[in-house]
Order: sequence, then structure tokens, then C-alpha cells
Amino acid sequence: MRAGMVRAVIAVALAASMVFVAAVGNGATAHAGPTLEDQVDAIARELMCPVCAGQTVADSGSQLAEQMRAEIRKRLEAGQTREEIIGYFIGQFGEGVLAKPPARGTGLILWLSLPLALLVGALILRRFLKSNLAAARAPTAGPPPPTREEAERIAQALRNLDDGR
Repeated sequence: MRAGMVRAVIAVALAASMVFVAAVGNGATAHAGPTLEDQVDAIARELMCPVCAGQTVADSGSQLAEQMRAEIRKRLEAGQTREEIIGYFIGQFGEGVLAKPPARGTGLILWLSLPLALLVGALILRRFLKSNLAAARAPTAGPPPPTREEAERIAQALRNLDDGR
């Protein structure tokens, strides 16, 4: 029975040490930072492919996108920063190459147009609902009372109807 307990303790100690080694190993790789390919992919996701409709450089399979990824890789290996690489591609293709254009100039108009349209729509809806509610709450007025001449004609028409019976 004692030998079985010793084996159990050794098994638990071995399992605990394996978990510890795995945790330390994962921690070491987590602090190593992103790989070169991870960096290339991250930058490529920020750039739109100039020849593909609606695809980033990372998602595109075009020859130009492959060349752009190779250029990103080359510049990262040369020690350039993300901002320098993106600046290079903006210089080559203009700000249209950015997947998320900055909110300034014409882009600012586009960024502000949706909230402005929602605000204007809400104001129009409020005015419409307010006028409809006011009309619904107003007492319903009947027709105006007849003038003296109209009252006489109505009375005459009613007498004629009674005489005809």
C-alpha cells in the first residue's frame, strides 16, 4: 500500500512540474513578441489592395498584393517602423490605400455625414410625431353653424319633404 502512495505522489509531482514547465514556456514565447510574419500580416491588413475591390493586401491574392507584402517584409527586416512603412505606401498610392482612412478633409465629411443624417432624421421624425399628436388631441369641431339664409333654406327643404309624404 505504501508503494502505491509513493507512486501517486511521484505522479502528482511529475504532472505539476510538467504544467509548470508548460506555463513558463508559454510565458517565454508570449513575451518574445510577434513574429516577422505576424507584423507583415498586421500591416498588410491596414492597407487596401489598389487593384482588388474591397480587399486588404493581407486578403488579396493578386500579384501586386504579393509584391506589397514582400516590400513590407523587406522594410521590417531593414528596421523600419509600422508608421514609416505605411507612409511609404501612402506616398506611392495616396491615402486611398488605407483600410481605415483618417477622419480629416473629405474623409471627415464622410465620417460626420452619418451622425448628421441620423440627427436630422430624428428631428424630422420628432416634428412629424409632435404635429400628429397635437392634431389627434385637438377636439374635433363639427361643421360651423349655418347662417340665417342657410337655416331658412334647410327649414324650407324639410317642410317640403314633410308635405310630400
